[in-house]
Amino acid sequence: MDTESLRLFVKVAESLSISAAGRKLGLSPAIASARLSKLENQLGTDLLHRSTRKVSLSTEGEGFLPYAREILVQQDAAIAAIGTEVNEVKGVLRFTASNTFAQLYILPVLPEFLIMYPELDLELKLSDTQVNVIEHGIDLALRNTEVKDSGLRARKLADDQRILCASPAYISKYGSPQTPESLEEHQLIVFKDAKGRKMTHSGNDESQSAVFPPSNARVRLSCDDGTSMKIATLAGTGISMNSYWSVAHEIKQGDLVHVLPEFHIDDQTAIWLVYPKANALSAKVRVFIDFLVEKIGDPAIWNR
Repeated sequence: MDTESLRLFVKVAESLSISAAGRKLGLSPAIASARLSKLENQLGTDLLHRSTRKVSLSTEGEGFLPYAREILVQQDAAIAAIGTEVNEVKGVLRFTASNTFAQLYILPVLPEFLIMYPELDLELKLSDTQVNVIEHGIDLALRNTEVKDSGLRARKLADDQRILCASPAYISKYGSPQTPESLEEHQLIVFKDAKGRKMTHSGNDESQSAVFPPSNARVRLSCDDGTSMKIATLAGTGISMNSYWSVAHEIKQGDLVHVLPEFHIDDQTAIWLVYPKANALSAKVRVFIDFLVEKIGDPAIWNR
């Protein structure tokens, strides 16, 4: 199978235009169309729906796209492994991360990275909802949940400690909970659909363990965006559980108070850089991982 035809198909899927994809690869519309037709004949199915006005992926095309992308990644990685010119850092790097984390730690350092690699462009997909790496053709993802997908590799970026916090205004009005059980008497803010997490006393006394949020507690606010949850906490809406990296600045400045600090959130998660399995990393992914580890990773920037 001609990998250049696969590259053309991926470009068409991204732009939904055969002529635009052809131009990026130096092909005329007629030649690009002929190459796509040949690829479809080889596969025995239509990858695209064509009309006079637009192009769209067929169901088969949508299913084939992540595999086409993976083949191209494997090809580039294999050539890079033997030291040929594909090892140059260029092209488009598709990266996904939590919107909250990206705003705090990744976006501020991107100008330096882009100056270092002028032939590389970044395409960011930022969302606090986890994106499927393979289906969306993502080169690299940042996650703070356990990596269970066997089709992915991961490199640890930093630990992900979670804490309970509230604003000084909330504490002044409602008081500070003295035990996990007393959280039932407070206004709670939770991340939507998040699982309950075990809280253990720092003295490791199992009799003093609990779960946040408590089963009988009233949740006054739930949301699916970390930044919004932090803003609501700062405004005095209630007590929330946050990753320490997301509230470290506010804790240090006194804008938020660490609630029940003697209790440890028993959560084994960490922050991971995740990418599709391959025999070797493409150059663009490798340099971005190294850059993020240097700028953000161990020791984590929020602990420096």
